Amino acid sequence: MPGLLGKKIGMTSVFSADGKNVPCTVIEAGPCVVTQVKSVEKDGYAAVQLGFEEAKEKNTSAALKGHFKKAGTTPKRHLAEFTDFEQELNLGDTVTVDLFEGTGYVDVIGTSKGRGFQGVVKRHGFGGVGQTTHGQHNRTRKPGSIGACSYPAKVFKGLRMGGQMGNERVTTQNLQVLKVIPEHNLLLIKGSVPGYNGSIVIIEK
Repeated sequence: MPGLLGKKIGMTSVFSADGKNVPCTVIEAGPCVVTQVKSVEKDGYAAVQLGFEEAKEKNTSAALKGHFKKAGTTPKRHLAEFTDFEQELNLGDTVTVDLFEGTGYVDVIGTSKGRGFQGVVKRHGFGGVGQTTHGQHNRTRKPGSIGACSYPAKVFKGLRMGGQMGNERVTTQNLQVLKVIPEHNLLLIKGSVPGYNGSIVIIEK
């Protein structure tokens, strides 16, 4: 899918045409530079690699310096591949937020906020077991039984238990595009998107 790399700025709200206050997320989408054009003959598939945000020369490896020099651009911090662009793109071309003009809905891919080690009530929405009376003072947020002891005498893989929560790749689909502000490279999307303010996201048509 065609798309752009962007940065989540934060959340705000705008008024719709019928006067409703709509919560939305502000994303700085692009501008992105074409750093590589892949073809079926050479790479086995067709795609366009885009680079986003400037990177320091001293923090860029020699191999990547050569990669960006071939594209005629400065080093970039983030790279991602996209397919099926309507227009033909060449090395060094710039793709801006104008790509989403007239687009009704987009998918946003990001990394969710890390929550650390969490129990089953917060992580999976368990209701807890037991009751707070009759001496059961420390069981209300426990997971309960995790399996039989005689047969199968093991705990099955995938059982919902406490553990690391968040900090994983999340795709939020069919988010409505409220407004495109090309002079500031901004995209206003209805609702929330994964990640903290300042995190990198991928926006796809």
